[in-house]
Amino acid sequence: MPAVTEPKLIAGNANQPLAKAIARRMSMHRGMSVNLVDARVERFNDQEIFVEVFENVRGEDMYVIQPTSNPANDNLMELLIMVDALRRSSASRITAVIPYFGYARQDRRAKARTPISAKLVANLIETAGVDRVLTLDLHAAQIQGFFDIPVDNLYAAPVFALDIEHHFKGQMDDIMIVSPDVGGVARARELAKRISAPLAIVDKRREKAGEVAEMTVIGDVKGRKCIIVDDICDTAGTLCKAAETLMEAGATEVHSYITHGVLSGPAVERVANSVMKSLVITDSIEQGDKVKVAKNIRIVPTAPMFAQAILNIWGGMSVSSLFETDTLVPIYEGLYQRP
Repeated sequence: MPAVTEPKLIAGNANQPLAKAIARRMSMHRGMSVNLVDARVERFNDQEIFVEVFENVRGEDMYVIQPTSNPANDNLMELLIMVDALRRSSASRITAVIPYFGYARQDRRAKARTPISAKLVANLIETAGVDRVLTLDLHAAQIQGFFDIPVDNLYAAPVFALDIEHHFKGQMDDIMIVSPDVGGVARARELAKRISAPLAIVDKRREKAGEVAEMTVIGDVKGRKCIIVDDICDTAGTLCKAAETLMEAGATEVHSYITHGVLSGPAVERVANSVMKSLVITDSIEQGDKVKVAKNIRIVPTAPMFAQAILNIWGGMSVSSLFETDTLVPIYEGLYQRP
């Protein structure tokens, strides 16, 4: 049954620009002002986190917007403490909107005596009092099963499909979608299917974490405009080496579409100096000025999709409708036009 109260948004410090953009989009859809709940999320001198909510939230449907990106531990604790404050203030339902779900890469025991940190984080979020999770492009689909509460996992592929069709108009026959490793084939295949493009794979072999020893291209990329698709770009070492490998294999251009631009350490410099013509990321993680001024890095917005997903959850409607590219065209209101 549809909710009778209005959805209320509250945000931590991890990505205030995205939270404000979601509020603006919801205001447009609702035809009424939707603002972030007035609150303060601060730190004591010893860096303990303190949260105070200045508005009445009793019986309200609350949406806490907080990616758990770098600094991951601080942002995760902000999320948990905000949820605890809302639960103790008698909010009726709390949905954690986590555009980037940190610790998702630790989703299984790859070797002996290692943790499954993604499961631990899921336990923490549930214990804090979250009733539902809304996220984007989980690194591993099985993480949804780590929760005993509903998890809505949105996908960037429909938005990326729109962006590719817009920026490569008239060149779609030359496009080749590339997975940077065997594990990402399903993600790359999904985007390739949406734009009716062929698929290639870069097979990589690691000597140790963070270092790639050898790369081999599986598929004929000669004369193609290659688009590498992945969910996370951290230090960009693998991405830039994959781009070089594709160019050596005969690709005419290499572009990358990555959902979460972690971009730590030397990543921005590596991308700027690489053979890649462009790196496209979403705004799931707030980026600094270094990324914003980089000539070959572009950011696509996710606020329209998150705003609609929140409204659908609030109204008891399907979220899976947002998995379709055609559904997103009117939501993005003229930003992309289908060819």
